Amino acid sequence: MLQTRNRHTNQVLTAAQMREAEAALIRAGSSVEALMRIAGRGAADWIWRICGGRKVTVLCGPGNNGGDGYVIAEAIRERGGQVAVVAASAPGTDAARNARALYHGTVVGPNEAADGDIFVDCLYGNGLTRPLSAEDFALLTRLARSHHHRVAIDLPSGVQSDTGMVLNAVLPQYDLTLALGAWKWAHFLMPAAPVMGTLRLVPIGLDAVAEAAEALSRPRISPPSADSHKYRRGLLAVVGGAMPGAAVLAGIAAQGAGAGYVKLFADSKRNVPADLVVDQGELVDVLTDDRNTAVLVGPGLGRDAAARERLAIALADPVPAVVDADALVLLGPRHLAERQAATVATPHDCEMLALERAFDLDGSGSKPQRARALAQATGMIVVAKGPDTVIAAPDGRLAFGPRATPWLSTAGTGDVLAGCIASRLAAGSEGFAAAGEGVWLHGEAARRCPPAFTAGQLGQMVPAALAACL
Repeated sequence: MLQTRNRHTNQVLTAAQMREAEAALIRAGSSVEALMRIAGRGAADWIWRICGGRKVTVLCGPGNNGGDGYVIAEAIRERGGQVAVVAASAPGTDAARNARALYHGTVVGPNEAADGDIFVDCLYGNGLTRPLSAEDFALLTRLARSHHHRVAIDLPSGVQSDTGMVLNAVLPQYDLTLALGAWKWAHFLMPAAPVMGTLRLVPIGLDAVAEAAEALSRPRISPPSADSHKYRRGLLAVVGGAMPGAAVLAGIAAQGAGAGYVKLFADSKRNVPADLVVDQGELVDVLTDDRNTAVLVGPGLGRDAAARERLAIALADPVPAVVDADALVLLGPRHLAERQAATVATPHDCEMLALERAFDLDGSGSKPQRARALAQATGMIVVAKGPDTVIAAPDGRLAFGPRATPWLSTAGTGDVLAGCIASRLAAGSEGFAAAGEGVWLHGEAARRCPPAFTAGQLGQMVPAALAACL
């Protein structure tokens, strides 16, 4: 994410939170026009960098997003750039009318031909809840096709801010989206996120918003202290099962994510790396070791009676736990009734549905809303993973993971994620923080891999990802 002078650049706001944050600035002495000028000129700085003197076309709608467009166009014109405005309709707010009056360049109507190199979409931004009209959609797509590069201001027109829904069937693909003031939920959610291209933030001086979600950024992880030893750095117990390879993958990832000692409970040492300790003893003995600082259960666990017993024993250990894969399908309220330590669940879409059924939730709402509801109902920290990973805590905290490469869509990468999170728990991070650290390490390890990587290759890249956080 772009680093700026604004100390609140990681907050992610709903449309209602954004409106209230702007209103707070206005109550403190600013104005709609002043905020529009700051946002528009900040966005113009980015567009000026990429246009290189080439022709810019700005599409302005009737609202304040259109007003931002007039400010952008005037800022480019003042610098000597080639710019024209296409007005989809007349300005409909006082601030937009004022911005239009202050623009001294060319304005053409929606039926005029316009082409060039850079297309800037200021038709509609944050707060849109219904599809674009046929006329607006046709205009948007025509201009997008007739330009080589496309920039969206705040959000691409046709995207619902709080859900990431694409309100029209097919939207243009943008090269850059400039978020104004704060990130919005849709910047991180499917199916809208892939449409937006690169994301950059234009700060306008917003204060911190109570109960705002956050965008995960590179965590700061401290190296071991000078007097550390393997137990002080954290002992993670990984509970294996019917498919031992998954637990091995998780264990390898955990070794690279900071824990000092990773111990795999499994029936066999076959195909296990020499430096990954395997304990073939009774699971109840492994998990009563008071040196354990975290436990991971689920990768390769299976779903039979033996798996159910392993899950119950694992969650009886009074240390923080990560519950993944098969364990999520077996999990029910009775497993969590006596737990006091942090429990992190890492469901994908199907596992999320299974958990919602198990805990009597209807599964309604957006992905962030569902993750929050599940966290509050279960007391777990929920990592709702996928191409748009969301982390929710029982106290309402919410975080959005950064976009990750689609090459992660291969077998075993979820086991690596579980190992990363469990390792950070074992190393002493608080549950919500450990989940965020693990998600970030997982994505960074993937970024460092070649295309079409395997889960094993991904696990081997975790130490390099950790090194980037020191």
